[in-house]
Amino acid sequence: MSIDLSQFHQVFFEESFEGLQVMESSLLDLDCENVDSETINSIFRAAHSIKGSSSTFGFTDVAEFTHVLETLLDQVREGSRQLQPDHVDLLLQSVDCLRGMLTALQAGAALDTEQSKILIQAFNDILDGRQPVAPGGEQALSNETPSSPPVAASQCQEEEITWHIQFVPDVNLLRTGNEPLRMFRELAEMGELEVSVNLDRIPDLAGLNPEECHLSWDLYLSTGRSRSEIEEIFEWVMDESDITITATAGLFTNIATPQAEEHELIAEPDVMGAAEAEVQNTVKPADKQAVTKPAQQNPAAKSSESTSIRVSIEKIDSLVNLVGELVITQSMLGQLGNEFDMEKLQKLQEGLAQLEHNTRELQESVMRIRMLPISFTFSRFPRMVRDLSKQLGKKIDLKLVGEQTELDKTVMEKIGDPLVHLVRNALDHGLESPAERRAAGKKETGTITLNAFHQGGNIMIEIIDDGKGLNREKILNKARTNGVIGESEVLSDEQIQELIFQPGFSTAEQVTDVSGRGVGMDVVRRNILELNGSIEVRSVEGEGSTFTIRLPLTLAILDGQLIDVGSQTFIVPLVSIVESLQPDMKLINHVAGGCDVFRLRDEYIPIIKLWEVFGVEPRSKDLADSLLVVVEAGNAKVAVVVDDLLGQQQVVIKSMETNYKKVDGISGATILGDGTVSLILDITDLIYMAGEHQQSKNGLKLISNKTRAA
Repeated sequence: MSIDLSQFHQVFFEESFEGLQVMESSLLDLDCENVDSETINSIFRAAHSIKGSSSTFGFTDVAEFTHVLETLLDQVREGSRQLQPDHVDLLLQSVDCLRGMLTALQAGAALDTEQSKILIQAFNDILDGRQPVAPGGEQALSNETPSSPPVAASQCQEEEITWHIQFVPDVNLLRTGNEPLRMFRELAEMGELEVSVNLDRIPDLAGLNPEECHLSWDLYLSTGRSRSEIEEIFEWVMDESDITITATAGLFTNIATPQAEEHELIAEPDVMGAAEAEVQNTVKPADKQAVTKPAQQNPAAKSSESTSIRVSIEKIDSLVNLVGELVITQSMLGQLGNEFDMEKLQKLQEGLAQLEHNTRELQESVMRIRMLPISFTFSRFPRMVRDLSKQLGKKIDLKLVGEQTELDKTVMEKIGDPLVHLVRNALDHGLESPAERRAAGKKETGTITLNAFHQGGNIMIEIIDDGKGLNREKILNKARTNGVIGESEVLSDEQIQELIFQPGFSTAEQVTDVSGRGVGMDVVRRNILELNGSIEVRSVEGEGSTFTIRLPLTLAILDGQLIDVGSQTFIVPLVSIVESLQPDMKLINHVAGGCDVFRLRDEYIPIIKLWEVFGVEPRSKDLADSLLVVVEAGNAKVAVVVDDLLGQQQVVIKSMETNYKKVDGISGATILGDGTVSLILDITDLIYMAGEHQQSKNGLKLISNKTRAA
């Protein structure tokens, strides 16, 4: 019976991408002066798993590429090779290359192996003792200085040299289906091969088992092939065998005589440098076990493996929808119970109370399934900061705080790009060069901090830098030049800082591939507003800036305030409500353009009448008989006129665009307990609508109103 391996491809890709993430984060943590063995082991294990899995599924290009970088890692963890900074850079480029190859395979696209071939050549140059050629085409500098002329090393692929291969297989080699003669035939195809068998391990006749292999071999191969190509022949027996591959000078020696053995030792060149005269591919199985043992005893890793499970997102979404229906049913039953005689329905109400309690617990448990630590998003930034700091010539220290703070997977996926924009801007615009920091009396190394924490029903993400802060005068001059504000218009510090979110606004003096095109900050705000979130900026010139993002923990269920307008019931997200009040008519003014404003503690807030927006007939159009609900989004406020406030309720959000079409001012809909449909207000859109009616000549312009969610 044949097995369709394609059904396991998705799991393979997910595990491989996770492995690449482990490799990248571990490489960034490496200190070449003091290499941590466990870090090297974790990188090697990730590469080894990708190689084995890709070979199993027939992705040979990925397997071959991973094998050559695995060889370098194996030598480093054995201690036979000193890790250099150039090696780390090459390994990071290999992670990027592997990620691109796997992405192409996952999408079913044609695989471009040009970059992988260049990197393979660079790895082979290192393994064979030559000066490695960087992928960019320039010859990279090597820290290795051979103690003797590397004649044989420099001729590894241009001229033939002799490789001495000591092959001591595991006794169970034959049981695994591996055949030594097949390996020898493949070696013979590479060049001229001479084989000598060692019979020392053969037991007495009584202890001989025909299924066991007690032979070992000395092989001398004269070829122009590289070491890594020879290693590929023994790929499937590396872990179970003791294999030593040594480069020797000249052609064959007479392996049958002691004099020849002596000649071999004398003539063997220093291929890898003074400390690397003999490089072993692998260590004995016992040694390998000793190396990896600390990782196996890591309690945190063991706990993680035993308590996690991979679940399809489609199954989670289905479960979330079912819980949503359960919430609706509970609400309907609760309303029904309140309409009956209390004497007859006391037990029913007790049961409904228990149902509400159980529903809430089930809902919270299901939502936790979708929750992931924000470290999945934060993990991309160490590599980005490292690369950009080199490109910009800056010294930057990245600090990650609150990495275990959890939020909904959907929210996490959509917040990634806005965070990238903010961090890149902090690197380019916020932090100064080392010379500028010294002149300002600061440390040469700037600091960027990513901090995540829960606050109420939201997650807060802070991007903090200790750079030069926002230049107030520079921003004002740019805004006046672009016509964003008038020449004589006076703005507060908060309003000036809000200007950076205007479309096309940039204070960069020159355009670079990092920033300066004026594209980014308006997109950042728009994407955050689409998540029902908000972003604020606080900056002190000369000290640094802090961008604070507020996001809901989940987009599936929200806590809402039910409001009544005529015969319609709307829902306002509780997170957007500042306060609700009975208006004092003395504080309401009518300004030119048909817009009413309400003065709330020295702040003028535009008033928007929902009955005009949605064409609903209210109970009364007199503001004195109505209520005002002050809501906020994006540092701007608006007062919504309603007839009455109903109760607060947790509601399940149903998409309007999926089931109908996009409606301005509405973010979604839900089903109330009585079975009626209620619309959920989009506060961002409402504030934009209020901004459209405002006249800047009255000094009431809301700067952030120009950015509207698409």
